[in-house]
Amino acid sequence: MFNANKKTAKLYADIIQQLYYGEQLSCAELSLLTDKSIPLVTKAVNYLIDAGFVVEQGYAPSSGGRRPLMYAVKHDRLYVVTVAMDQLSTRIGIIDLLNNYVSPVEIISLKLQDNPDALNSLTELITRHIENSGLDKEKIIGIGIGMPGFVNVNDGINYTYLDAGEKTLTQHIEDIVGLPVYIDNDSSLIALSELKFGVAKSIKDVMVINIGWGIGLGMIINGKIFRGENGFAGEFSHIPITEDGSLCTCGKQGCLEAEASLLSVAEKAIEGVKNGQVTILQQYIAEDSSNLAVGSALMEAANKGDQYAIELLAEAGYKMGRGLSILIHILNPKAIVLSGRGVKVAKLLLAPIQQALNKYCIPRLASGTEIFISEIGFDAELIGSAILVMENFGQHHEESVTSIT
Repeated sequence: MFNANKKTAKLYADIIQQLYYGEQLSCAELSLLTDKSIPLVTKAVNYLIDAGFVVEQGYAPSSGGRRPLMYAVKHDRLYVVTVAMDQLSTRIGIIDLLNNYVSPVEIISLKLQDNPDALNSLTELITRHIENSGLDKEKIIGIGIGMPGFVNVNDGINYTYLDAGEKTLTQHIEDIVGLPVYIDNDSSLIALSELKFGVAKSIKDVMVINIGWGIGLGMIINGKIFRGENGFAGEFSHIPITEDGSLCTCGKQGCLEAEASLLSVAEKAIEGVKNGQVTILQQYIAEDSSNLAVGSALMEAANKGDQYAIELLAEAGYKMGRGLSILIHILNPKAIVLSGRGVKVAKLLLAPIQQALNKYCIPRLASGTEIFISEIGFDAELIGSAILVMENFGQHHEESVTSIT
């Protein structure tokens, strides 16, 4: 147990948080990051070593002068339950403070739209996963959940899905599971993972595109996640790119989501096969014609060289590029990162995206923006959900920090 007042316990939590982000840091580096004196930080680090939360990692490589002693979190001392949801499926895992999974990631089909049982299914999934892990619940510091929809991070409400009635969504899950719960929009969490562990760690202005059943956007501006006035910034899916396109779930026509998301591409693939299109997708659709199965099969087929699958993705990539040209003109980002479920086929999307940028972007603006494929990949939302818990560790619930054993 942290035998300390709230102020000191907050410093302990800040040190653990910074070591989670930095992996290995010296007391001097921790002093700068926590804005506390080196003697105070050194004393706190020594306490955390004695309490079993921090370990020495030896001396830093020589760069001239005295080599500093480096420290890291004891990875198996604390754990985070991390949940990544999309419109059709949910993934859940438990990670240590080195972002290693300590239990296999569980994947279940869980439709959110028009499903009044979705919230009960989610809480049952989380509860069962924790029980099956065999971990001491007291070592789990919280549950982070990424989800689509209009999410109010501060109030713990999703205005689109998972209505909890009179309670907030976070309070409802906390009451059942018995752990602190934090929620955020899936695309914002994917951007958060890039900010802490990916491309955006060294770039201040980055647009992170969540290519999935929809097309989300996480915005990093001046090194921070930008959420807008009500927390709903980044509704990239509903940029209109055509006047008479497919009907979108929002009720409008021609939205980017309705034209270029993996869900819309899967629907086009199913229609093409029905009309006699020759493709290896025929065998997949014959076995399972659900959008989830077809969307996954489409990416697999494209990576195997299936011409029809590649053509569908190229068309979607071109439309994404048209949408991205609008972002570039308005925000002039240094980088765009392609992430999410669609990272599996991101290499196939790069050329058509660039082709659209060449056509629709002012060259002076487009030339200053680099496009990257996420190195974190499909795990980005899961990692982002864990970061969400660590971002709140010790910041708003100091009393919970003092009770960690």
